[in-house]
Amino acid sequence: MLKPEYPIYVANEARLPNKDLVVTDKFTGKPATRTALVDVATIDEAIGKAVEAAEPMARLKSYRRREVLEHCVARFRERFDELAESLCIEAGKPIKDSRGEVTRLIETFRIAAGEAERILGEVMPLDNAERAANYMGMWKRVPIGPCSFISPFNFPLNLAAHKVAPALAVGCPFVLKPASLTPVGALIIGETLAETDLPKGAFSVLPCRRDGAALFTEDPRLKLLSFTGSPAVGWDLKAKAGKKKVVLELGGNAACIVEDWDLDDAVARIVFGAFYQSGQSCISVQRVLVNEKIYKPFRDKLVEATLKLKSGDPHKEETFIGPMITDGEASRLGGWIEEAIGRGAIALCGGTRKGAMLEATILEDAPRDAKVVTEEAFGPVLVLSKYSDYDAALAEVNDTVFGLQCGVFTRDLYKAMKAWDTIEVGGVVVGDVPSWRVDHMPYGGVKDSGLGREGIRFAIEDMTEIRLLVVRTP
Repeated sequence: MLKPEYPIYVANEARLPNKDLVVTDKFTGKPATRTALVDVATIDEAIGKAVEAAEPMARLKSYRRREVLEHCVARFRERFDELAESLCIEAGKPIKDSRGEVTRLIETFRIAAGEAERILGEVMPLDNAERAANYMGMWKRVPIGPCSFISPFNFPLNLAAHKVAPALAVGCPFVLKPASLTPVGALIIGETLAETDLPKGAFSVLPCRRDGAALFTEDPRLKLLSFTGSPAVGWDLKAKAGKKKVVLELGGNAACIVEDWDLDDAVARIVFGAFYQSGQSCISVQRVLVNEKIYKPFRDKLVEATLKLKSGDPHKEETFIGPMITDGEASRLGGWIEEAIGRGAIALCGGTRKGAMLEATILEDAPRDAKVVTEEAFGPVLVLSKYSDYDAALAEVNDTVFGLQCGVFTRDLYKAMKAWDTIEVGGVVVGDVPSWRVDHMPYGGVKDSGLGREGIRFAIEDMTEIRLLVVRTP
């Protein structure tokens, strides 16, 4: 169970100035715990302390940064069950998925501990012309400075970790705004960091309402903003961010092409990719394009497998579909499903809603301009269609404002390479769903899906600047 209350963290120190933020159990809708909502003055204070911490953080030797991250790994392992239970309650995430996210939290910090010792530079010969004959150069990476992080509700632990861990690896102080719907995981990360001897001001974890968070984006003392969330919010924040570097991990309506593959394996992976944690993932499978030669058997197997999914209490081991994050989100997506059906789509299964619980839904023949096709569904719905021409399928995958990841089920090497060359996304996954991710790969999107890449090594590149040294020998 959750503790009755959780403190926030301001410049490494626990505080509980109020108990205004009520965190609910997303399955029962009942209050589960409380924490504080911070005001603008507290955010301003935390940013000021982060600025003061920039120099001592930059001076931290790599072994000390590694030790902080290793401490987190050890403590997260010790608190594994507590962390999983907190996710199950505050996010409504089925307990098996919750355990999976805690495992990834640990992996992300473990990877960052190794990368803390591999922030490399390069000796660079400059004598490429007579005028530079007596010059040599070298460059290194230095911390960019105080960072602002805004993390979403759907992966409260691991998506916060993908910002916090690389910042610690490189020596950047930060202020973190977790989602107000799911702040507990980030606060536990803060509690763990408070056990270390990081310089004062190295970190702050500050739950607040969106309308009170302008300083996270606009304050010029912050040198980088990393935001994960909806495209509309993300691009608006970028427009307001001023001169600071901006990294955006935004939404998608990820597609899968099923060209030629073992049908049972493809169905199993697509059912997982579409409906795990109720489809509330930016790389959840939303559009599935199937070669017409295998369409009917694939469709029948897909529906059969989806109907077997267990919905209900996320604490139960057999539950696969839990609640969406709010009744309002379930109602919004339920309306999109009704709109598509009203325009001719066929509901092969699902489509009904009770509160925040929305059934796993498969739609066939949805109009190409229906919201459930063109927008990010962010819930348990999959749109199924057939194709006869592979090139046309690639074009249909690209017919979207999004470009995060896609999956291609094919054994044909040339078709796999053509997908990699053609599909406008951050990543192409062959033989699996776009929902697949490990925590050291370059992860991110193009078009409306974002800007920059996560994955520890690649986040470190954004959180550092190159500093050149030139030496002239007279």
